[in-house]
Amino acid sequence: MQKNPFHTAEFLTSAARISQAPADIGHEAAFAGRSNAGKSSALNVITNRKGLARTSKTPGRTQLINFFTITPNARLVDLPGYGYAKVPAEVKAQWERHLNAYLEQRQSLAGLILLMDVRHPLTDYDRKMLGWCQASDLSVHVLLTKADKLKRGAAQNALLSVRRALGPIHANATIQLFSALDGTGLDEARAQLAAWLELS
Repeated sequence: MQKNPFHTAEFLTSAARISQAPADIGHEAAFAGRSNAGKSSALNVITNRKGLARTSKTPGRTQLINFFTITPNARLVDLPGYGYAKVPAEVKAQWERHLNAYLEQRQSLAGLILLMDVRHPLTDYDRKMLGWCQASDLSVHVLLTKADKLKRGAAQNALLSVRRALGPIHANATIQLFSALDGTGLDEARAQLAAWLELS
C-alpha cells in the first residue's frame, strides 16, 4: 500500500451555510452521496483516522458541511448526506440550496468524490449532483462503495454499466470500485485526492 498523505487530517470546523466556511483559499476535495452510501466510513479509511468522520447506523446524521484540514492549503470536506435522511422537506430543500451554493461558489473546490452504493447506483439524487457538477465544470470521481458486498464479476459489471451511463450526465467523470471494509480501491482514491489537492 502506498504512503498515505492524509494521515494528518484533523477536524477544522462545521458550517451550516457557505458564509460560515473557512477562508476560500488553497484546495478542497468534497465528499458527497446518499446518507447510506458509506461516506463517513470512506473518509475514515482514506485518512486512516478511525473516528475522524462520525459514522452512524442512522443515515442522515451529517447535516452540516464539515471541513478537515490536511495541510494549511489542503482540506477534505464532508457534505450533508442526501436523499435518505428522515427530516422535513423544508430541511432537505435547505440542504440542497447550501450544497448548490457550495458547489457553484467555492473557488478552492478542486473536485468532488461522489459515493454510490455499488448495488444501487445513479439514483435521482446522484444524477442531480452530477448535473450540478457538470454545470459548474467541476471534476467528479465516483466511488462505487461496498464493493465487498458483490462477487468480483458482478462488481466489474456494475462498474462498466455505471461508467457507460455517466457519459451523457458528466462526460469527464471518472469511476472506480471501493470498499472501506477490505480496502478495495483505496490507493486509487487517495491518488485522485492527492492530485486534486496537489499533495506530493
